[in-house]
Amino acid sequence: MAIFSQWKASAPATATDVVEDDSQLPSALDLEKKEHGSEIIPQTRNEKIDPVLEKIVVRKMDLRIVSLVTALYVLAFLDRSNIGNARIAGMREDLKLEGSDYQWLLNMFYITYITFEWQALMWKIVPPHRWLAWVTFGWGVIATAQAGTGSWAGLMALRFFLGIFEAGFGPGIPYLLSFFYLRHEVGFRIAIFLSAAPLSTSFSGALAYGITNGHSKLRNWRLLFLVEGIPTLLMAPVAFFSLPDTPDKARFLNEEEKKIAKARGVRQVGGVDRVGGIVLKDIGMTLLDLKAWFTAFMYFSCNVGFASLPVFLPTILEDMGFGSINAQGLTAPPFFLSFLVTIASTWIADKTQQRGYMIMFLTCVGGIGYILLATVKTVGVRYFGVFLAASGIFPSIANILPWVTNNQGSDTRRGAAIMLLNLIGQCGPLLGTNVFPPAEGPRYIKGMAISAAFTFFTGVLAFGLRTLLVWENRKLDQKYGSRGNRDTGEAKGDGMAVGEENYGPNFRYVL
Repeated sequence: MAIFSQWKASAPATATDVVEDDSQLPSALDLEKKEHGSEIIPQTRNEKIDPVLEKIVVRKMDLRIVSLVTALYVLAFLDRSNIGNARIAGMREDLKLEGSDYQWLLNMFYITYITFEWQALMWKIVPPHRWLAWVTFGWGVIATAQAGTGSWAGLMALRFFLGIFEAGFGPGIPYLLSFFYLRHEVGFRIAIFLSAAPLSTSFSGALAYGITNGHSKLRNWRLLFLVEGIPTLLMAPVAFFSLPDTPDKARFLNEEEKKIAKARGVRQVGGVDRVGGIVLKDIGMTLLDLKAWFTAFMYFSCNVGFASLPVFLPTILEDMGFGSINAQGLTAPPFFLSFLVTIASTWIADKTQQRGYMIMFLTCVGGIGYILLATVKTVGVRYFGVFLAASGIFPSIANILPWVTNNQGSDTRRGAAIMLLNLIGQCGPLLGTNVFPPAEGPRYIKGMAISAAFTFFTGVLAFGLRTLLVWENRKLDQKYGSRGNRDTGEAKGDGMAVGEENYGPNFRYVL
């Protein structure tokens, strides 16, 4: 079956056909033929990938790559946030936690998590399958070892190393997915990955309920760490052998499908080899880009609630009057709803290419939820507020991250923007995990009010960034002409202009 078909020619072309007329290449490609020696597959504007075969390639990548990283993120979020369940399952008494001891356990994780955010760039420097296996094994060992800790100091040390290894995984996955998917595809895949956060929190509550409701010889909180840590260790070899370094090297694709994968890479950045080095100039350009700073501060603002809600919700529910066992189980429904909203909201944003409006809507929902938690005393209404808060915060994060990759063209700039996003954004949890002191229970008015304010502020930043992007797109239209009047491709990248998503004439910012 031919991979490409000429719109006007009768003979089919392949991904490696030589362009006879160099004038057919976009002018943007003349400025940058390659990135780190990447081979360029010449193509003309008139070539088009068979859409049926392309869908097959994308579907296979979804099944093998997205499902793998999503499963790992379930485990990662489980291993970082189950300390909230362990706290009310006996850990507080056994380790004699007093005063701010618990807050420091949370802080220690995020201190190292923030400090080692630069590891997001390792996905481009080190073969991804090796890097994924290494960080998975590392955090699996640490997460499991928490079951054997006998003191607050020992658990602090383990949380220190847990933050290092998890910083090498989660923050860089949206960047990794941008190697495999086009701009209009990556948002939904990032959302599937990030939806593992509310899903794992839901699962954590149900699992913690089952464990703490039993009568094992091992203390319940120790068994919780053990049961949730061992599966991560088992996934390390799976990650090593399952993740391809680039789409064209995927063992689950046949030769014809690999050629399509290569052509998609050419469409996106103008080259094939996407792993092996970075462009220092692009890192500098990203640091000077106001758009990257907007999303970084949006991430910070949203993370205030994103990080605090999972680790404090069991305590909040317990303080509402529910027993510790029931409080564990009641954390599951709000986060499961959040999981569904995360998937739906990012799918809609991808289809409409209107991510800013979606974030503004979601932050309003989450902010209202926190207001209810701060101002209402009725237990039923407060529990409803938990649903709103979870359904606003988690989906907002899932829409912020793809907005970063959507609006940076080159691989290095995407990686630098993700790094900046996390260096600033992951400071949010340091605030979020310190605004719920035990002395302010059971309503935690200050913590809820602060979370509400930052959630609404995320929406304000989204409005500001969208306004800036509209202005930037108008400038590009003036320079290159409206895309609707051009023959070099459509807004969603259906055309085959080389490097069209890498700041070529067809590049427009996603609003």
